[in-house]
Amino acid sequence: MKIAFLTLGCKLNYAETSTYERGFKAAGLEAVPWNEKADIYLVNTCSVTAVSDRKSRNLVRRVHRMNPGALVVVTGCSAELRRREIEKIEGVTRVFGAEEKTLVVPETLKVAGIGGAAHSDTARSAAGIAGGGASASGGGVFAAYSTGERTRSFLRVQDGCDNFCAYCTVPYARGRSRNVPIAECVENARKIAAEGVKEIVLTGVNTGDFGRTTGESFLDLLKALNEVPGIERYRISSIEPNLLGEDIIDWIASGTKFQPHFHIPLQTGSDELLYRMGRKYDTALFAGKLEYIRSRMETPGSPKVFFGIDLMVGLPGETEELFMESCGFLERIRPAFIHVFPYSRRPGTPAASMSGQVPEAEKHRRVAVVEALCARLHTEFLEANHGVREKVLFESTDRNGLMAGYTGNYIRVSRAFDPSLVGRLTEVVL
Repeated sequence: MKIAFLTLGCKLNYAETSTYERGFKAAGLEAVPWNEKADIYLVNTCSVTAVSDRKSRNLVRRVHRMNPGALVVVTGCSAELRRREIEKIEGVTRVFGAEEKTLVVPETLKVAGIGGAAHSDTARSAAGIAGGGASASGGGVFAAYSTGERTRSFLRVQDGCDNFCAYCTVPYARGRSRNVPIAECVENARKIAAEGVKEIVLTGVNTGDFGRTTGESFLDLLKALNEVPGIERYRISSIEPNLLGEDIIDWIASGTKFQPHFHIPLQTGSDELLYRMGRKYDTALFAGKLEYIRSRMETPGSPKVFFGIDLMVGLPGETEELFMESCGFLERIRPAFIHVFPYSRRPGTPAASMSGQVPEAEKHRRVAVVEALCARLHTEFLEANHGVREKVLFESTDRNGLMAGYTGNYIRVSRAFDPSLVGRLTEVVL
């Protein structure tokens, strides 16, 4: 049988889809591109915005039209939050919500008529969700990781969130905070290294909250992963500023495989809105964290730390004055990149019923303002790294005779294609 995979949303979803794919392949299925005719389509959905929900439903309808006789399996955040809507779509065979993800492979095989004990057990084992693994991790979380890239893999170490910020549906879609045990994370890092991958990006919904279900600490996880042979670089995909402690920063700065690259969600540079949205920090804490990291990791002639920041514009109650306050704060902390997006009103969240909703056109105007600011700050970051000696992990893609890769502080570097450099850390002067 042939199976195709479609994934929307975050790297967490891509890590999960890769894990499902390994399970189905272990059971004897052939993975094919999603635009080919398949016997089974697995759609891993996203629900971070209303647009994401709509794209998810449209993809489900599209694959059914491609092959009306195929099984269509739907999982992911939209499957949890919009389950009834998705179940009503013509052609949908099964929908798996947040607490059912460990069943995706064995139950789909069963529905497909190949759910014998041997096949089911093989698929569960290959997916890393067999037996006590899922329950030990708590609430159906399993150790997922992505495959298919020669240089980089995304390793899921945590899932869910307990914060319930006023604008966010993630705790409803992903469940409460829980984590994969350190031993399982290390074992999967070893599997990734065995495939020749040199870089791992740690992913989670609230990654810094690691240890909620196993009593282990995030720093202990980092130290254990740092010892895995074959992996030369690690990145932390996203971490809340209040969970990035000085002990973690000091250890990373001491000379480890973890790179000077931090993705830290800000959401708004207004203390008034941070408080109203239920965030766990204020701008003083946020700015102080960046300042401390820079003081520990930047020296004359060394690479500058890359800070990527999430910013949401048009939150309920964001007046023009508060928006400009956010922009002023960004000017002060000077991140290397700003991932800006308009607030999306999500049904069932406290923010959806708050007064002061910002018109859509004004949200998009503010996005454009921040994007222009981001372009300027990113250019300044690149210029500040000019002449610095750094190591680049080059990737295998050949585009018009050029190859590209990233430095430890996430600067994209291009050079003439040289197959001998693929997957190797190569020192360059920026």
